[in-house]
Amino acid sequence: MPVIQYIDVCKKFAGSSRYAVDRVSAEIESGEFITILGSSGCGKTTLLKLTNRLYDPDSGKIIVEGEDISNVDPVELRRRLGYVIQQVGLFPHMTIKENITVIPSLMKWDKRRMDERADELLELVGLEPSEFRNRYPHQLSGGQQQRIGLARALVLDPDIMLLDEPFGAIDAITRLNLQNELMRIHGGLGKTFLFVTHDINEAFKLGNRVMVMNEGRLLQFDEPHEIVRHPADAFVQSLIASARSQERFWKGTV
Repeated sequence: MPVIQYIDVCKKFAGSSRYAVDRVSAEIESGEFITILGSSGCGKTTLLKLTNRLYDPDSGKIIVEGEDISNVDPVELRRRLGYVIQQVGLFPHMTIKENITVIPSLMKWDKRRMDERADELLELVGLEPSEFRNRYPHQLSGGQQQRIGLARALVLDPDIMLLDEPFGAIDAITRLNLQNELMRIHGGLGKTFLFVTHDINEAFKLGNRVMVMNEGRLLQFDEPHEIVRHPADAFVQSLIASARSQERFWKGTV
C-alpha cells in the first residue's frame, strides 16, 4: 500500500480565479525521496500544506498511511509528519537543545530522555552535541540553523518528512553540502521524504522520483532520467532546456 495517496485533490483560495492545486492524483511509496519541482505559485507548497492539514482540500482525498486525513485530528497528524521550512523558525530565547525538544517537552518527556534524543539528533545532522546543545540560534550560521530545523522535525521519529524549500535561502556551497547531508540522512533512516524546490538541478539530484507542477497541475511524475528522455509537455521541455543551458555555460568556461 502507498504511504501517501493524492486522489483528485483540488484547492482554490478565496479571491483567486484558478486552483492552487488542480485535480492532483499520485501515489508515493514508503522510503521514497520525492522532490516536487515548479516555479513560484505552481502549487507545490500548497500540496505539502494540504498533506499536513495546514490547509484542507476543497475536494478529493489525501490518504496517509492508510487513513483519510480528513478524519484525523490535525495536531495528531502533524506529530506523525516532520515539517521543515525555509525560514527554520527557531525560538531565539531557547538553547539549541530546547529548540529540538519543544514538542517532547510539551508531551512531558523526562529530562534524561530529551537530553539523549537531542544529542542523538545533533550527531545525526553533523553537529557535535557538546559544542552546540547549549548555544542559541543567533550563534549559528544559516546552514547550521537549517540542520537544527531538520533535527527538530525528526525528534518524534516520524515516518514521513515534509521539507518546503529548506535550502532556498542558503548560499550555494552550504546548499550543496546540505543536499549531500540530507541524502545521507535519508539513506540511513529509510523514511519517506517530500522535498519542495524550484531548482531543477536540486530536484533531479535528490529525488528518486520528481513531481513536476505548473499552475496547480501535476504535469509529470517519474524518475529524473525518464523525465529528461520523455518530457510530458512543452513546460517540462522548457525546464530541461534551462538546465542544459546552464550546463553548456559551465562547460564553455572550462
